[in-house]
Amino acid sequence: MASRFAPRLLLQRLSTLRRARRTSSILVASEAPADVGGGGLFSPPGPWSVLGPRCVSRVSFSTRPSALDERQNPAAVDYRSLMSEEEFHTLADETIHDLLEKFEEYGDAIQVDGYEVDYGNHVLTLKLGSLGTYVINKQTPNRQIWLSSPVSGPARFDWDSTAKTWVYRRTKAALLQLLEGEVGQLCGEPISLR
Repeated sequence: MASRFAPRLLLQRLSTLRRARRTSSILVASEAPADVGGGGLFSPPGPWSVLGPRCVSRVSFSTRPSALDERQNPAAVDYRSLMSEEEFHTLADETIHDLLEKFEEYGDAIQVDGYEVDYGNHVLTLKLGSLGTYVINKQTPNRQIWLSSPVSGPARFDWDSTAKTWVYRRTKAALLQLLEGEVGQLCGEPISLR
């Protein structure tokens, strides 16, 4: 069965090599496929070569500037220079504990099957049954609060000292406002987290 797919794999690799010649490229060592060409190591023509149990292949990287808008792709920030670890823990713990209390109160006031709030190992989990699950946790090295949402997906919130709130830099969304809107809409009842 492997022999039926060997020509297709060879064509895919040759196509990759042609693209690599058009852009900047570097050599990267990777595992050679063991099931191609009769079970041995595969060495197609071109810049591929066999070195013992490993195969060196050419991987290309584009050096062209990104077409993304500057506002969509913020510059990297050294968060350690902006906020001490102690200050981060104080702000993040306060936010997560406030959310825990408010989600517990909210759960007592609404009727949603499978509604459950859990906090452990610095991770806050809000389960809304079949509506989805929210996960909120601290990321100390980045000085961020990370959110996984069943509605908007993953987001990383930085502390905005001017607005005194956690903000997602790409969309400028505030953590508490985002959660109020999404959870309120999913559960059918407004929630106040501020």
